[in-house]
Amino acid sequence: MAGEEDTQIVFELPNAFRCYKSGRVERFIGTDLVHPGVDPNTGVSSKDVTLLPDVSARLFLPKIVYPAKKLPVFVHFHGGIFVLQTPFSATYRNYLTSLAADADALIISVHYRRAPEHPLPIAYEDSWAAFQWVISHAGGSGPEPWLTDHGDFSRIILGGDSAGANISHQVALRAGQEGILKPGSKLAGAVLVHPYFWGAHELAPKDANPQLFAFTERIWKFLCPGTSGSDDPLINPLVGWPVTMAKIGCGSVLVCVAEKDRLRPWGVAYYEGLKSSGWKGTVEIMESEGEDHVFHLIKPESEKCRDLHHRVVDFIKHVK
Repeated sequence: MAGEEDTQIVFELPNAFRCYKSGRVERFIGTDLVHPGVDPNTGVSSKDVTLLPDVSARLFLPKIVYPAKKLPVFVHFHGGIFVLQTPFSATYRNYLTSLAADADALIISVHYRRAPEHPLPIAYEDSWAAFQWVISHAGGSGPEPWLTDHGDFSRIILGGDSAGANISHQVALRAGQEGILKPGSKLAGAVLVHPYFWGAHELAPKDANPQLFAFTERIWKFLCPGTSGSDDPLINPLVGWPVTMAKIGCGSVLVCVAEKDRLRPWGVAYYEGLKSSGWKGTVEIMESEGEDHVFHLIKPESEKCRDLHHRVVDFIKHVK
């Protein structure tokens, strides 16, 4: 019987992951492991740290030219529909090494526990705990010397793509609601690249495949068994608008969308909703024409990827 359960598929996203009745999960993306070290091309150093018993991270520190200079602290959450990828894969190692070098920022990329073995909202709780761990270093305290020695905690930025952008929003919102920042620290901004948001059906394009929309809902309910569906604020940030969105706890937000991404309408609605919510910060949007979801990770050498990269770098460098 156990053998049958280990071969009986209960959920599958083709070419991404497969789940069996026994609880076993096969992942087909982002399973490679790249060890930390010094990147010879950029001089960026990386290392892995344990933040909490169930949460780890990879830190990226650009080459230090001026030891007294403090660097913006970029707290990054990886994408992968809450199931795939890690900060330790080649995809994210390459992306974050380049970002750390060009933005001259100290990056903490969080490895939260992933669904479906750890159903949502566990990833959100892990990410919140990781954010608290980061800000515990403000004022020169905390266990990690890279943060205490080099971090400018008056310039903390959250960011990620897809599911990681969703998490970034939730952490920024909770930070605004709970007010946990220590004296001398500030959540300056958030970068949401191709955010994994959806909800209201009327936002879907008229030519949208209804079966694809239904499958998107099925995925969410599989990953978050306790969800109420498309009116769950974890996936639909417009729920409770404008009161909820006005509480986001950072001063600036950059939303990046891609023209061919089926999640684009909800990213645009998030931008427009935040802009008109009464929130006191500034929000910008960038659209990559002719591109699809997380294209910057798939074809990093493309011109559109370079444009997106430069926009994110500029935001990190100048947000205050």
